[in-house]
Amino acid sequence: MTDVLDDREVDERLPAGWERDEDEIVRTFEFDAYLDGVGFAAAAGGLAQEAFHHPELTIGWREVEIRLTTHDAGGITDADLELAGRFNGLRE
Repeated sequence: MTDVLDDREVDERLPAGWERDEDEIVRTFEFDAYLDGVGFAAAAGGLAQEAFHHPELTIGWREVEIRLTTHDAGGITDADLELAGRFNGLRE
């Protein structure tokens, strides 16, 4: 099982744009059009499947919220931070 990171580790390693919400990390990505967000969510879903680590994705009007946690570990792990960084890379 993957180890849950302590608060200091999460704070130090949290990728740009992400915030902590208790046992999850969360970021809302904004877009110029609804379909841009849908396309981003599809790409994010592909990365998540590749990593076999599945976030909660919420598609709204011109935004996509992503929430990451490692359920079987009971908190935030390396896998969450690594995938968050990969999601950021989709917008670069």
